[in-house]
Amino acid sequence: MRFLALTVLTLAGVVAAATNGFSQKQEPGIGFPFLAAERAAGQKLFDSHCASCHASKRQVFGPSLNGVVGRQAGSVAGFPYSDALKKSGVVWTEENLLRWLADPKGMIPQELMPHVAFSDPAERVYVVEYLKSLKAR
Repeated sequence: MRFLALTVLTLAGVVAAATNGFSQKQEPGIGFPFLAAERAAGQKLFDSHCASCHASKRQVFGPSLNGVVGRQAGSVAGFPYSDALKKSGVVWTEENLLRWLADPKGMIPQELMPHVAFSDPAERVYVVEYLKSLKAR
C-alpha cells in the first residue's frame, strides 16, 4: 500500500512539473519558442488538411482565412456561404474555432463544408495558433 501511495505521489509530481514547464509559453527570446513551434505545427496541419480549399493568398474553393479570428462567420464578400453558416451568428473566436475544428456539423448543423474534424485537441490548438497569425489583407 505504501508503494502505491508513493508511486501516485511521484506521478502527480511529474505531471505537475511537466504541465507547469510545458504548458506555459516562454517569453520572447527566453527558452524554447513554444508559440513559434505551435504555429509551425499548425501551418503543416493547415497545409495538409485545409489549404486545398482555403489557400491563404487567394480564394480556391473556400474563402481565404486571412483575418478569420474575430470575424463573423459567413461574412467574406462574394463567397456563396450556406444559409446555415450565414445565419449562425458565430464569430470566429479562438474558442469557436476550436469547437469548429472538433465537430463542425455538431456546431453548425446543415453546414455544407466538406470538413474532416481534428480528433486530436493539440492539433486543433496548433491550427488555431496558425490561423491567428494570418492577418487580414
